[in-house]
Amino acid sequence: MPIVKLFSTPEGILTLAPGNKAELLDLLAAEAANRLGRKKEEILQPLLGREKLGSTALGRGVALPHTRLEWLESPLAILARLTHPIDFDARDDEPVDLVFLVLWPEAASEGFLPALSDICRALRDQQLPRQLRQARSAEEALARLQAADQPDIDAGP
Repeated sequence: MPIVKLFSTPEGILTLAPGNKAELLDLLAAEAANRLGRKKEEILQPLLGREKLGSTALGRGVALPHTRLEWLESPLAILARLTHPIDFDARDDEPVDLVFLVLWPEAASEGFLPALSDICRALRDQQLPRQLRQARSAEEALARLQAADQPDIDAGP
């Protein structure tokens, strides 16, 4: 599934101001619960459980908290840009200011790892995180994600 389809509307992009990792996960779980018509705890507890296995910080200021949920019918992703970087227990000790939340249906587990891999692959290009940080609107950030999904086109023979 192309990354941009996970973030199909500008509402998938938030600006948040959490004080720490626990507060961030709580805010993201509340937002996802609101969008899905579920209770926040149904999302927060699996996210916290995943973080106990090891930090989902990728490094260079980016985190990818994720979990699979039995009751979820289709994937949901939220990109949060933080107004102030926070500690996320990253291996490189860099504070996090870009967060990709990915919730995935347990019944469709075959697409889960490829989706996470696609996000990680897009983020290897150091231009994308910088562009997402500099985007002046959710629409612009979504356009940057869409551009990152496009394969490189060789203009010459």
